[in-house]
Amino acid sequence: MIVLQNLIDAVSLGAVYALAALGIGLIFSVMRLINFAHGELIMVGGFTLYTLAGQPLLVMILAALLTSTVLALGMERVAFRTLRKASPATLLISSFAVSYLIQHIVLLAFGSRAMGVAFLPELGTAIDLGGLRIPLLQLVTIAVTLVLMAGLVAFFRLSETGLQMRAAAEDFTMARLVGVKANRVIAFAFAISGVLASIVSFYLVAQTGSVSYKMGVSMVLIAFVSSVIGGMGSIAGAALGGFLVGIVSVSLQAYLPVDLRPYRDAFVFLLFVLFLFWRPDGLLASRADRDRV
Repeated sequence: MIVLQNLIDAVSLGAVYALAALGIGLIFSVMRLINFAHGELIMVGGFTLYTLAGQPLLVMILAALLTSTVLALGMERVAFRTLRKASPATLLISSFAVSYLIQHIVLLAFGSRAMGVAFLPELGTAIDLGGLRIPLLQLVTIAVTLVLMAGLVAFFRLSETGLQMRAAAEDFTMARLVGVKANRVIAFAFAISGVLASIVSFYLVAQTGSVSYKMGVSMVLIAFVSSVIGGMGSIAGAALGGFLVGIVSVSLQAYLPVDLRPYRDAFVFLLFVLFLFWRPDGLLASRADRDRV
């Protein structure tokens, strides 16, 4: 029974990591950009919920979705579009600059202390299923993640824009030569990453009941690790990596000696380093390893 409880915890955490990793992996697949400012999209979604606390739930959710999406599109248009032909190192530095800029704007506006916000507190209650006590938040997280992933699969396979994004992920230069519009594809990728980031912020705020200007930092680091494990440039690999990191994290928390549990994250990253020695390209390495233009 304990093993099953730990498995549910692992899948729930992995679902959140998978959504965060999808946002990172999607941008990298079409632009060869590791967008470390993705964490600030999560953070801004959380602060939107804080700012609108007390408003109808639907208003809070839609506003957070809109804010993160608009910020993602603005980020692409202002910070990255003009540097699209620059080296990967330049794009990486730009993403760090955007990250720090947004962090410090929020820091000036709201201060450095974490602030409490009541968002879906009813999801903190647990239900009994055959001797298992499962928080509603975990069940909702797993269900929402499955629905979103199914929706993304349908989008990439059935819609014209989704097919263009898949083509761009395979070979951006060739996709442009056959008529795929680079600006449109990349803007769609950033918009989707903004939506995914806001949904991750819903989970974090509902779980912790607070927001802070650094709330997206650890999540984007885990999302990056998950993307590398799954295979940079592979969207499916990013999701797979997120689930694996979640399973490993919960397993270590459950089975490490009590004295070592505070160092769980250190063990996670140690396993990550060892994994790279074995599979440096990730589990589902993308065939599209050419530079983007």
